[in-house]
Amino acid sequence: MQAAWKRWSWPVLLMACAWLISGCDPQNISELEEGVSTEADVRERFGAPEAVWEAEDGGQIYEYNRQPAGHRNYMITIGPDGRMAALRQVLTPQNFKQVVPGMPMEAVRRMLGKPMKVTTYDLKRETHYDWRYLDGPNPGDSKIFTVVFDRDLRVVSTGSMRDPEIDPK
Repeated sequence: MQAAWKRWSWPVLLMACAWLISGCDPQNISELEEGVSTEADVRERFGAPEAVWEAEDGGQIYEYNRQPAGHRNYMITIGPDGRMAALRQVLTPQNFKQVVPGMPMEAVRRMLGKPMKVTTYDLKRETHYDWRYLDGPNPGDSKIFTVVFDRDLRVVSTGSMRDPEIDPK
């Protein structure tokens, strides 16, 4: 009985945390409107961003990370006028397709947000960045997207697999 609890306790705890974190996001998102909501409105609902990136138009992009327990990372663009110009959930198969060999780590990090896990393999001279995401509407659709970087932190390859914490098959 105790072995079964240990095997299932981590995934259950992980899903509970993800549910609590993600439960607030839809409410916060529904209260924001592109072109109307201000930087102050965004910060009031989401708090301080994980990172702030400079946008091409002179605005800023706020990163709101939901890793490692969640399945989403949000990028919220604040235009030069101080209003929210866009709100995007960036952990999507469409964005993953844009990660190509030779791309620098900084560009990947800016596109997808902070990963849930970074693992360095010294003997292989590789670093793996992992993001948890949903590839469907159900919690059982949890997957891991991995980007493999070489020693110069340039993309070598990418791949997705079932999330072993959620689906230990």
